[in-house]
Amino acid sequence: MTTHQASVAAGRSRAMVRVSADAYRTLRELSNETGESMQVIVSQSIQAYWRQRIIDGTVAAYATLRADPVAWQELLEEDAEWEATLADGLDDE
Repeated sequence: MTTHQASVAAGRSRAMVRVSADAYRTLRELSNETGESMQVIVSQSIQAYWRQRIIDGTVAAYATLRADPVAWQELLEEDAEWEATLADGLDDE
């Protein structure tokens, strides 16, 4: 497998990352299509991947809770208690 090195700016420092030829080609195509630098695309992709992992972890945690009827009921009761705080008489801003 052929690899390419992509120099990625990280603040003031730079790091070299090896990627496959296919990944480099896709990165270059995205850069050409969007007009954004490859560094920006890599950074945005990493941030999107990180956010997706957080979402996936949250979904998995809720699935675990939902599978336990006692824990799920406790969560629903706690949510109901918090809902009461929304009736504070203040207008939505």
